[in-house]
Amino acid sequence: MEDIEIIRDFYYDFGGKVDNVRKYIGRPLTLSEKILYAHLYDVNQLKVYKKGADYVNFRPDRVAMQDATAQMALLQFMNAGREKSAVPATVHCDHLIQANVGAKDDIATAIDNNREVYDFLRAVSNKYGIGFWKPGAGIIHQVVLENYAFPGGMMVGTDSHTPNAGGLGMIAIGVGGADAVDVMNGMEWELKMPELIGVRLTGRLTGWTSPKDIILKLAGILTVKGATNSIVEYFGDGTSSLSATGKATVCNMGAEIGATTSIFPFDENIAEYLRRTGREEIAVMAGNAASHLQADAEVIATPSKYYDRIIEIDLSSLEPYINGPFTPDAAVPISEFAAKVIENDYPCKMEAGLIGSCTNSSYQDLSRAASVVRQAIDDNIPIAAALIVNPGSEQIRYTAERDGLIADFEKAKAVIMANACGPCIGQWKRHIDSNEDNTRRNSIVTSFNRNFAKRADGNPNTHAFVASPELTVALTIAGDLRFNPLTDKLKTATGKEIMLKEPHGEVFPPQGFDVKDNGYVASGTTVEEVSIDPCSERLQLLQPFPPADDNSLQNMILLIKVAGKCTTDHISMAGAWLRFRGHLENISDNMLMGAVNAFNGKTNSVHNRFTGNYEPVSAVAKQYKARLLSSIVVAEENYGEGSSREHAAMEPRFLNVKVILAKSFARIHETNLKKQGMLALTFADKNDYGKIEEYDYISVDITDFKQGKPLTVTLCHANGTTESFPVNHSYNELQIQWFRAGSALNKNFFTL
Repeated sequence: MEDIEIIRDFYYDFGGKVDNVRKYIGRPLTLSEKILYAHLYDVNQLKVYKKGADYVNFRPDRVAMQDATAQMALLQFMNAGREKSAVPATVHCDHLIQANVGAKDDIATAIDNNREVYDFLRAVSNKYGIGFWKPGAGIIHQVVLENYAFPGGMMVGTDSHTPNAGGLGMIAIGVGGADAVDVMNGMEWELKMPELIGVRLTGRLTGWTSPKDIILKLAGILTVKGATNSIVEYFGDGTSSLSATGKATVCNMGAEIGATTSIFPFDENIAEYLRRTGREEIAVMAGNAASHLQADAEVIATPSKYYDRIIEIDLSSLEPYINGPFTPDAAVPISEFAAKVIENDYPCKMEAGLIGSCTNSSYQDLSRAASVVRQAIDDNIPIAAALIVNPGSEQIRYTAERDGLIADFEKAKAVIMANACGPCIGQWKRHIDSNEDNTRRNSIVTSFNRNFAKRADGNPNTHAFVASPELTVALTIAGDLRFNPLTDKLKTATGKEIMLKEPHGEVFPPQGFDVKDNGYVASGTTVEEVSIDPCSERLQLLQPFPPADDNSLQNMILLIKVAGKCTTDHISMAGAWLRFRGHLENISDNMLMGAVNAFNGKTNSVHNRFTGNYEPVSAVAKQYKARLLSSIVVAEENYGEGSSREHAAMEPRFLNVKVILAKSFARIHETNLKKQGMLALTFADKNDYGKIEEYDYISVDITDFKQGKPLTVTLCHANGTTESFPVNHSYNELQIQWFRAGSALNKNFFTL
């Protein structure tokens, strides 16, 4: 499965490239800089790139796609006219499996319900030389870690948690499908040179504290946008105390602070993980290049000279954290959490604990969580809440079953779901009292990464908190958010009070990993025809978007002025809508249905200029489009936070929204908007957001649209008055060409 020749070639050249870059730049290098500069698309373009400003063309080593985003990515790739992917690429079927009654039945149901999509993805993969991982094989990021990630490499993936591979010292970046298409076509992949945040780790984790607590604490420090356009690079003696999968957990959830990616230096723990997962040769090659797979000694000695910001975390004094609800950066140490629950009147009863996901589903995670469950069973402590387990891969699940870990969970009446994302992305058919509606206030704790309102179960009043697997299990046993396993006791069935012991587990299975069928299907030698039924509700061939028309940005109708947080979940919900990820027209029916209208405080309710009524956002946009009228969306901070799903950019584009004007953007979403020919603008003065009125017509003058030059927005209010203000953009000259052509795909492959 490994593309070993490509990796051999990489390591053969890597050291020389790093030495050349260091000599050219004339100073020591961070690890991130070594890998970034070693992956320049054209070595002749070597220069000192300005961080946070200069756009750079890179040549990633591989691409990974999950099934929900792969549909749109591959529909775009099919339009590019290429016979094979230029780089190794894989598709992973992990998003479309609903967590309902258990793995066996849920996978069978998914295969039946999604047969058309799976057949399409497998046929396209076979035709274009792309590896295919079947439903149930595992979650994309765990599978990539086990099979494809390698120290010093660079990859892009159509999922925001692609940085999981940073646990093996790889620059791995979440992107939209159009970016993946560029890489698979062998073209330049463009990225703004990231700034660098250095996180020095000292000490060693003990007791109930886990690697998850590092990133939970960091999220509280940096917030959900504090690392935007930055790489978080970990260094210091504390890094060597973390397992490779623990490092991956930290990197995975770096997406929740807006980081471009996160990375750890190569060490013996990473080498051991490579050996244990059957990649001995890569471990040897990486070991020989070890000095190039960490920051230079001078950087470690005086990090403030080389990183744009330094954060110190002492692992020895780090507490377990619980983050939430409704945002992953609401970080609280366990010692303060009970008081927060009481102060904020959160529902104290903890109703469900969910462990696994792409963030925490390693063997070490499951074994530590199982040790807590095992004590509860052995000591006859009643388990108060429901427990759900999502293993990360079939290799993990099979090995855990062989070693008795699955049996431990089942003794606690846990439901073992498929090796898939499930509840983490809203694919959870939650079993609640049939007499209750789905708006009841309640609390759950997960070892996942995100906890936006409605994300797990569709209930806006589910208070979801994020913690480590072992802490999640402890709270599940207690059934009370106020429980602190470090200080509090639980009662056995006979009334005896005891404390839970500290969790313990194995980094690697003592008998080694094992699996009978890992779910991988290599691309075949026979080229399949890829056909799509024109009447399909699930799949639809893409048509090029029309080129830009300067006049279409005059007198645009304000479709919605969004108040507060607007993530990609708000723009294009997951859950039941995942079934339409390959059909742009049908999925556009969910556009911005979760966004709050600033003028009435409601979701999916905007004023229709023609009927005078308040109607669903997509329905109003369709009516404007039918009349050939353009519209605009106005929003607040970090617009497009969350998933990499480019549907959140393609749906407004499809429904004739021309401009998104926000206080700020999340990195991936801003790029997705640019790729799809949208105009992404930010307020020069954020107070101008308050000038936008409900019945405004809005114009943007793009006659002099140039890199680095602000544009002007003019508002025409209902009372006939007008006012103008400047707005900023981050487009370079190539991105302006994408806009003029109607999309990057148009610019690169179509003549319109």
